[in-house]
Amino acid sequence: MGAGVSSWRLARAVSQAGHLGVVSGTGLDLILARRLQEGDADGRIARALERFPVPALARQILRTWHVPGGKASGRPYRAKPTLSARPSPLLEGLIVAASFVEVWLAREGHGGMVGINLLEKIQAPTLAALYGAMLAGVGFVLMGAGIPRAVPGILDRFARGEAADLRLDVAGAAAGEEFTMRFDPAAFLGGAAPVLTRPRFLAIVSSSTLAASLARKASGRVDGFVVEGHTAGGHNAPPRGPPTLGPTGEPVYGPRDEADLAQMQALGVPFWLAGSYGRPGGLARAEALGAAGIQVGTAFAYCEESGLDAGIKARVLGAGPPPQVFTDPRASPTGFPIKAVQLEGTLSEAPVYEARHRVCDLGYLRHAYRRERGDVGWRCPAEPVADYVAKGGAEGDTVGRKCICNGLMAAIGQGQVRADGTEELPFVTSGDVVERVREFLAPGRHSYSARDVLARLLGEAPAPGAGVACADEGVRAAVPIGAATRAAQPSASGGAGA
Repeated sequence: MGAGVSSWRLARAVSQAGHLGVVSGTGLDLILARRLQEGDADGRIARALERFPVPALARQILRTWHVPGGKASGRPYRAKPTLSARPSPLLEGLIVAASFVEVWLAREGHGGMVGINLLEKIQAPTLAALYGAMLAGVGFVLMGAGIPRAVPGILDRFARGEAADLRLDVAGAAAGEEFTMRFDPAAFLGGAAPVLTRPRFLAIVSSSTLAASLARKASGRVDGFVVEGHTAGGHNAPPRGPPTLGPTGEPVYGPRDEADLAQMQALGVPFWLAGSYGRPGGLARAEALGAAGIQVGTAFAYCEESGLDAGIKARVLGAGPPPQVFTDPRASPTGFPIKAVQLEGTLSEAPVYEARHRVCDLGYLRHAYRRERGDVGWRCPAEPVADYVAKGGAEGDTVGRKCICNGLMAAIGQGQVRADGTEELPFVTSGDVVERVREFLAPGRHSYSARDVLARLLGEAPAPGAGVACADEGVRAAVPIGAATRAAQPSASGGAGA
């Protein structure tokens, strides 16, 4: 669900239906700045910012990025500062406010459950984003794409109004050398920080071994796990063992890559299953395996409430052969395999991407490295090759890498316009079940809603053309992008690619 696909509108729709609606926390500062430049026509962002506890900062954000009536078509978005371990006060404030706004809008006017999903790989905004979400009353924090041992303890400290530190992973750091980031709620708010409700923490894992390690060694309480298989969208965990590519050039997964669900049950905390469970029968199958429910991403990504570009939804849901997914082992600067939907004119096509002029101006997937003078620098294997090599990176790391940051923004209709008038093209990611999302369309319809998805997953709606409900799945709950499972228990929705 990448950046902006699992938006507040989708999370709100799922939450109002009684399940856990999860907003994607990736790139929210950029998304907020661009939404404001598009005009904020319905005034929702401005209304949310009125509730932000630092009014002067809210006004500064509006002055800096809001364009009344919206920017002219074909004009570029105004840039914002790139992330760093020591952000400027305005950037830090934008990160906090963006997270606050997204969660506040998802929660507005109802009492349902709302969560936020963040990536361990993107460390620079984590502290500020977590605090912004907690200020807005977020109920769950989900995190994967790494080993988020520090996050439960950070949630504990923020709930008490205390400052928290996060160690930054820095390539080339000397033995015993540590680089840390810090966020102090009192300093940010300009006074004593309030006591906040500590959200429940769900770690997204691919193996029972990692889950057991987190349960024992995390800095605080882990309230549950989302066990995500390699058929899920977005980033996938690499296969265990020596890397092997199949005939199509995709990573080869085997039995070692399947989580041991008996061991998951033995941990004594609830878990949800993700990766191809977002289909009729998937929830019943997960519960039979001991899961509390399921996390669903791909089915919700193409519903009416998601932030995915309407044209992309129409192409996937339209006539013709269903789209295929390629698990690209090289595209992502993170080094993790990533699912790419094969659509003409998108960055999944090699010739299309090779024609793009390399530029790294968003920087969410940059890597921190230690410079010779001892401070932190940033580099990305998808940036211009000469720049990457000049920063000490290996040229071989740049081969096949794609600018996922700009591609994901284009996928939600916020592609940057370049100086020559060209617009960034989308990178579309989905799970393997994308070829089956048309199952959620009612006869004669060209779109479907989040409630349509939930009805089918819960066995409350007939399969198209079947005339009967899928009674065998009478389950208790489902979750989008991190949304789904019993309402009384943590649900899951809004992952980086479920």
